Amino acid sequence: MRLNKILKNTLLILTACLVLSACATKKEIADTKGQMQGDVYTGTDTVKYLADGVPDRVFFATNESILTTASRETLRAQASWLRKNSSINVVLEGHADERGTREYNLALGERRANAAKDYLMTYGISSDRITVLSYGKERPVDSGSNPLAWSKNRRSVTVKAN
Repeated sequence: MRLNKILKNTLLILTACLVLSACATKKEIADTKGQMQGDVYTGTDTVKYLADGVPDRVFFATNESILTTASRETLRAQASWLRKNSSINVVLEGHADERGTREYNLALGERRANAAKDYLMTYGISSDRITVLSYGKERPVDSGSNPLAWSKNRRSVTVKAN
């Protein structure tokens, strides 16, 4: 009888722990849902602006340098602004998250910046106006070690050249 009561109490405690941990996990997912689309960051808290209404950065999936639909929209807006401001040159800074070696991330950052450059060039921006620079994982915007932080760091940022 006593053993049966101990077993019931233990089972009750384990069930309560599972229910509470499931609630905590669900809350975490709800907090990031509006900022993640797959493994690509779609929020705006790290985005600055190249010009009024023209975001300065585009984001990439893990280990990818392929532009997303949202990235192409942002780059089209950048190209439009750059065509109207033909005296301005830009630097495309390629970035990666903390995972992977320094060398791998430098190369990945360069591929990302070049993907953005190639897209801008298809919209009439001369390659003479665009410089590519990779920082790899050396300049994160979010130093966290979690999927949301990593997605914010997988980016190409367009900045005005000095």
